Amino acid sequence: MTQLLLMVTVGVSVLAFATGAGLFEWFALWPIGSGFSPWQLLSYALLHGGLFHLAFNMYGLWMFGSELERVWGPRRLLQYYVASVLVAGLVQLVVASDAPVPYPTVGASGGLFGLLLGYAMLFPHRTIVLLFPPVPMPAWLFAVLYGALELTLGVTGEASGIAHFAHLGGMLGGWLMLRYWRGQPPFGRRR
Repeated sequence: MTQLLLMVTVGVSVLAFATGAGLFEWFALWPIGSGFSPWQLLSYALLHGGLFHLAFNMYGLWMFGSELERVWGPRRLLQYYVASVLVAGLVQLVVASDAPVPYPTVGASGGLFGLLLGYAMLFPHRTIVLLFPPVPMPAWLFAVLYGALELTLGVTGEASGIAHFAHLGGMLGGWLMLRYWRGQPPFGRRR
């Protein structure tokens, strides 16, 4: 499933790079009232703003997704990833609703942040090494620090042009999916 997600995302992104703005108009996540269509809550994750954005997200999808797929299997990984992308998109719609100029959102980052949270919850003591600077730390700490950084950047407005709250929404979607699978609140016991 991880390989399929990688191939589809890379394929659609490269096609969008090659064809120009057409795919972005239809498949990027636009605010409600500014070109929004329901399928965009998932399709936006297949598009990316550039090659670096695509490469970084696909590296994270491979790194965290392949490990989670070994534990959960392909079906559960897909359910988890879709939940992360969907909640990230919903959060982004809420945040972008008061933007003075409507802008589209693209990228698999919400799904990636969900995968990061799932990885940190399943393998909390595994070591992750930052790329810049190369600092090793346990997965749980990496996820907490990255989440805190996204919250800080989102609240302060630093690093504009990045959907910080969508990243946090991806973590929320992943967390909710884990709670659903476990039959924990806000969901009832699983039968």
